[in-house]
Amino acid sequence: MGYKGLVMDIDGTLYNSAKCITEATRQAIFRARDAGKIIAIASGRPIAGIDDVCRRLEFAEKGGFVMGWNGGVIIDISTGEIISESLLPEGIAADIAAFAAEYGVPVVAHTQNLFVSETPDDEIIQLEARLNRMTVEKIDSLADYADQRFYKCVITGSDEKLARLEEIASRHFEGRLSVCRSEPYFLDISPFGIDKAHGLDVLAKHFGLTKDDFIACGDGFNDLSMIKYAGLGVAMGNAQQVVKQNADYITGSCDDDGLVPVIEKFLLAN
Repeated sequence: MGYKGLVMDIDGTLYNSAKCITEATRQAIFRARDAGKIIAIASGRPIAGIDDVCRRLEFAEKGGFVMGWNGGVIIDISTGEIISESLLPEGIAADIAAFAAEYGVPVVAHTQNLFVSETPDDEIIQLEARLNRMTVEKIDSLADYADQRFYKCVITGSDEKLARLEEIASRHFEGRLSVCRSEPYFLDISPFGIDKAHGLDVLAKHFGLTKDDFIACGDGFNDLSMIKYAGLGVAMGNAQQVVKQNADYITGSCDDDGLVPVIEKFLLAN
């Protein structure tokens, strides 16, 4: 099939383990875009945390789309058009804060350009801030910020603890919020119905296309929805086992330029 677009995760997919885009991967993406293919990034990161990727791939000059916050916001970088935007319901931050307190886990909330948390010195929250080059502001109570524009909240903890808590949180917020781990140590709480499959669907409809016209590549738990949904779902060689089990195709790892053969075989060969 002649696929028309490629949607990629960042960490562990586009980025190698050194958090870099190799020149081989970059040039393969450029060839696909020059051939008229739609290129999009889908990440749990905030939009500001994807700026470096956009610059490296020359999205502003040559075209490219970003789905930030797991598809909560979709932007055409070359024009600045916001195609879709979803926020957490007003007041829900108080419920999320109460849930986190009940289970004794830190939580950080994402505004457009700032993270806020009652525990900003938490090691994993600091890691997230560094990855996204964002500032974490200390607040006394997340519940007091109920009227803020939050795109998502993130609960942090060990892989084992969050694996258990993901199931509990999914039941607790069922029908109100979407819950999924973006990394083993990040539990993302997003607006209801928001995930990367939703983002892919919105992007496809923006172009008058369907999900079957797209390839989706990823490695993490939050990539699972779009990998199962896309016309061709690709798991990186370094992907979580559940992602590999649900993929149509498994490529090389992010440290072996795994995106390159996907682009050459499924986008450019046609």
